Amino acid sequence: MAGSKILVVEDDQNLLDVLEYNLKQEGHEVFKAADGVQALETARSSNPDLVILDIMLPKLSGFEVCRILRKETTVPILMLTAKSEEVDKIVGLEIGADDYVTKPFSMRELLARIRAMLRRTEMAEQKPLSKETFYRVGKLAINTGRRQATLDGEVLDLAPKEFELLAFLAENKGLVFNRAQLLKKIWGYDYVGNTRTIDVHVRWLRQKIEAVPGEPKRLITVRGGGYKLEG
Repeated sequence: MAGSKILVVEDDQNLLDVLEYNLKQEGHEVFKAADGVQALETARSSNPDLVILDIMLPKLSGFEVCRILRKETTVPILMLTAKSEEVDKIVGLEIGADDYVTKPFSMRELLARIRAMLRRTEMAEQKPLSKETFYRVGKLAINTGRRQATLDGEVLDLAPKEFELLAFLAENKGLVFNRAQLLKKIWGYDYVGNTRTIDVHVRWLRQKIEAVPGEPKRLITVRGGGYKLEG
């Protein structure tokens, strides 16, 4: 994890300097951008291992930058926001951010989240791709080796965490997992995000695997329990 390339996008120069200093102390290579346009240019040229992205930016908002980056790459994105409203956090997650931190934040917490995100990425990259495991749940088919899922033979366009969540539930078809269990399994034991993250990803998956997302027949909510996959 040390020696990772991290892009920090922040228009507050003082905070940018503080983040750069602390990340370099952790052994990372730091790239910086002060507006949304520069953020995209730097991300494309530096190919970072993680992006720390402020929401309130000149030229292009952090939301727009996140949306564009997510179409181009699966790089982990940690969003920074001065807003405390739940809706802003959910919007960030819905457009592809992996986690968020609300300002003001402790540097210790931020660094812990960064370490956790980088660790998860490292573990995912170390998983052998040659070993293929297949799961079938009704008309859903999941190939873990190819990290591919199909519905009625059509390949589903799934984000990395969407696929991991679907594959885990398919492996444990019919079993109920609560939000905390899913966070621990999919996001890592030291993940410190809000369990609302699970609900967002479930909603994304339902939009892709359910005929009527509002009336799910495959990805089921168990009242007072959590979620399970049926088919």
